[in-house]
Amino acid sequence: MMTKTTTKFSLEVRERAVRMVQDHAADYPSRWAAVVSIAEKIGCVPQTLYEWVRKAEVDSGKRAGVPTEMADRLKALERENRELRQANEILRKASAYFAQAELDRPFKR
Repeated sequence: MMTKTTTKFSLEVRERAVRMVQDHAADYPSRWAAVVSIAEKIGCVPQTLYEWVRKAEVDSGKRAGVPTEMADRLKALERENRELRQANEILRKASAYFAQAELDRPFKR
């Protein structure tokens, strides 16, 4: 059985690697060649570095897409919305339960 291991790279390492790709892309036959070369130097797979570069371009407005800050905010709001829906459902069921219990109680004169 293969297990997936993930290495966390610090923000400084990621930013430096992205800067290296951006600054030295012209020194390579293609941008992908630059990504592959620099990824080897920092010890990550090229696809990971390529995603970092793309995300940096979106965040800086050089590429179309949703900036990281907005994506994180949207994710947080979706989570909050999901939690509120669950809480409302619980309250609705509890309310129905107690209303039914009230109806089932014997009538007092």
